Amino acid sequence: MSREAELGRLRWHSRRGLLELDLVLERFWRRHGEDLDAEQAASLERVLELEESDLWEIICGRREIGEPRLQGMVEMLREV
Repeated sequence: MSREAELGRLRWHSRRGLLELDLVLERFWRRHGEDLDAEQAASLERVLELEESDLWEIICGRREIGEPRLQGMVEMLREV
């Protein structure tokens, strides 16, 4: 799959039912979407596998991600 197609798939997968998450993820895509490398894209894919409530708690800093290799992606999401 091409890089552009892969990022498009990830962007579609980032659509959520929770408005707050949608807003954070949309800002994330505007700020970082074009610059994601393969490792960051893989981390984002793993983070997006989380349940919405868990992901929101992690982004808000109420919970830790539990996987140290994903911490960088969580920080990128938190900064937007």
